[in-house]
Amino acid sequence: MNVLITGAAGFVGKNLSAALQCIRNGTDRSHPGLSIGELYLYDRNSPDSLLEEGCRKADFVFNLAGVNRPKEQAEFMQGNFGFASTLLDTLKRFGNTCPVMLASSIQATLAGRYAQGEYGKSKKAGEELFFSYARETGARVLVYRFPNLFGKWCRPNYNSAVATFCHNIARDLPITVNDPGTELELVYIDDLVEEMLLALEGKEHRCTFDALDAVLTEDGPYCAVPVTHKATLGRIVALLETFHRQPQTLMMPEIPAGSFEKKLYSAYLSYLPREKAAFPLNMHGDHRGSFTELLRTENCGQFSVNISRPGVTKGQHWHHSKWEFFIVVSGHGLIQQRKIGTDEVLDFEVSGEQIQAVHMLPGYTHNIINLSDTRDLVTVMWANECFDPEKPDTFFEVV
Repeated sequence: MNVLITGAAGFVGKNLSAALQCIRNGTDRSHPGLSIGELYLYDRNSPDSLLEEGCRKADFVFNLAGVNRPKEQAEFMQGNFGFASTLLDTLKRFGNTCPVMLASSIQATLAGRYAQGEYGKSKKAGEELFFSYARETGARVLVYRFPNLFGKWCRPNYNSAVATFCHNIARDLPITVNDPGTELELVYIDDLVEEMLLALEGKEHRCTFDALDAVLTEDGPYCAVPVTHKATLGRIVALLETFHRQPQTLMMPEIPAGSFEKKLYSAYLSYLPREKAAFPLNMHGDHRGSFTELLRTENCGQFSVNISRPGVTKGQHWHHSKWEFFIVVSGHGLIQQRKIGTDEVLDFEVSGEQIQAVHMLPGYTHNIINLSDTRDLVTVMWANECFDPEKPDTFFEVV
């Protein structure tokens, strides 16, 4: 399948192009039914010949080109309606009636606060042009009215508050929030791209509109990304500030699968400058080696790494309820556990050559011994709860 993407250098275009290239080269096998041939990546600086070749040979067209922030209001109609007209005329000239997708905007509803917007009017005119083209040619037309979009490669200080917030907070720059209670409907870029891949397979989600709300229905005239999120500006900023503090707190926020928090965290990380992509950790060291906390979580404990010098024994303590995993990743050692009040000792010989996880059992005092005379013993540790100095649940007793 040959695919033409207009606006290929934009936010959505770059993400969609990258996804299609991964499918074409076989590194993404999530859509086994898709076979991608030529990709015609057209943008405003591309030669007209590329648009013509794409319109002649494409089996599917994604029209992502558009104007968001022109110098003059009239440029909205020229950029959003005018180019759409050029694209469709070129397809007609070559007799190509392949499916065509249009990236429109929720503002094209001309409802509520968008009633008089020139941008929305230009997008609405583009929609009507596409529907007319479908009636005239019989081509399958997919008109998507996107709400606010966010994710990697979205341009800050342009038309996305989330991109601006991510960029500025990652760089310790100020942000402006006029009303923290303002709610946005948001689509994450990976969810959008997934919908575009489904559209290529003829499995797009159809909808109608009730004012600003998309209502999914099998025979709707419009199309929609089925996964959206609603969040206030205040909540977005609070989450981003939590992410920003993570190098100091080591606290990883809750990021359930598919959640807005997970997607926003991924977006935020993509805006980190080089100097923020790495940060130091607090190593507690002495003659025996070192102990370093790696990560804390709200409800699932903490991760640490322990380094023991040759011949050193560490631990010699037990817990009432806390439990841990010890995972030796380098070196050769012995983990011992003795049930409190008994002489019963459990021995586990461990090595980075054969990585395994060993439970530290509640009610068993335990240690870890570096059996090497020359090499450090490196152990990754997980505890089911973060260490609380007010209630450590840790009691010294030699194994």
